[in-house]
Amino acid sequence: MFGKRIRLFKLAGFAVHIDWSWLIIAVLVTWSLAAGVFPHSVPDLATSTYWAMGVAGMLGLFVSIVLHELSHSLAARRVGMSMRGITLFVFGGVAEMDDEPPSAKAEFVMAIAGPLASVAIAAAFFGLSRGGAAWNWPAAVTGVLGWLGWINGVLVVFNLIPAFPLDGGRVLRAALWHWKGSIRRATRITSSIGAAFGVALIVLGVFAFIAVNPIAGMWYGLLGLFLRGAAQMSYQQLLVRRALEGEPLRRFVNPDPVTVPPDLALREFVEDYVYRHHYKMFPVVEDGELVGCVTTRGLSGSGIPRDEWESRSIRDVMQPCEESNTIDVDADAMDALSRMSRNRTSRTIVTEDGRLAGIVALKDMLRFLSLKIELEGEQDRSQLAPQVQDAAEDMDEPDGERPPHERRETADAARR
Repeated sequence: MFGKRIRLFKLAGFAVHIDWSWLIIAVLVTWSLAAGVFPHSVPDLATSTYWAMGVAGMLGLFVSIVLHELSHSLAARRVGMSMRGITLFVFGGVAEMDDEPPSAKAEFVMAIAGPLASVAIAAAFFGLSRGGAAWNWPAAVTGVLGWLGWINGVLVVFNLIPAFPLDGGRVLRAALWHWKGSIRRATRITSSIGAAFGVALIVLGVFAFIAVNPIAGMWYGLLGLFLRGAAQMSYQQLLVRRALEGEPLRRFVNPDPVTVPPDLALREFVEDYVYRHHYKMFPVVEDGELVGCVTTRGLSGSGIPRDEWESRSIRDVMQPCEESNTIDVDADAMDALSRMSRNRTSRTIVTEDGRLAGIVALKDMLRFLSLKIELEGEQDRSQLAPQVQDAAEDMDEPDGERPPHERRETADAARR
């Protein structure tokens, strides 16, 4: 969902990030408030005051969204769910979950926490606005407070629309899950509603663009596209989880991966390993012991000039073995997939009692998933199989662990 993002701070144990796309909203909100909303609602103030009000309103909206998502995260933690953090992006914010809720009750508690927090925030801003007017606060201050109360009320109403993945859609999913006894069926229904709502917003956006307000129409259309895509993706992710849960990671491990020694020169590493095998990550092994891993990203980000690659070795750029780049061989396949997704990698080192057990590649898991859906997932095959197959074909890693020339020789032998 996100591109490059910036970590801002930590709140109640959750890392708060901002995606670069949210800067677009920050600028647009500030401009619209300073140039349109506040001059209309609070007339006869200086231009500089309106711009200060615009910045204050934008910052207040930022705080409101963070608190809304924080309430989701705190509720999730209370019901035993693991949360990665909070990220603000162009269409608002999201509390990032590592897994689906364990029960319908947990889903409801987590989903309703956000709107309840926004109701409280709206009431607080409205109360301050009315109190400030009674206490003769400056009109600029009460104007900003009143707008923040109003916009939080709008967020409550919008988020309670029963269209997944909005909060209202999650509340509906919890109810259907409790009633039907199946999170998959509940997700399929609510994601279909969410996709339909997204299409409706797109149609409304086209109409508004042509007949009313082109800028508003553009944003309606973009929001509709996002909601439609998010609804479909949410259901696909659920299907992937259900297909891989319980599958042993050992099934996907290649026990004989290509490894590099720590004293290998960087030039030789690039020429004889990266350009030959086309991988972006390699285990580093010394005297039969796993001592770390080396990645092309780590090399490019090391700052070592190319003319020093002959004299510098893997030791200078390798990373220690840790949770982010290794997983135990007895883990669940879904755990490995979640870890690769979280760390945005396509290969992970597999260990057994601290020793190298092999490599698991995302492409192998996607191929297995495609086959399993084709053979067993009759109801969901049309929903997910094409996307999984396309993802498997589009992966930038080569097949398995064999070098490209060996794969060609195998294919030629098979044809003969």
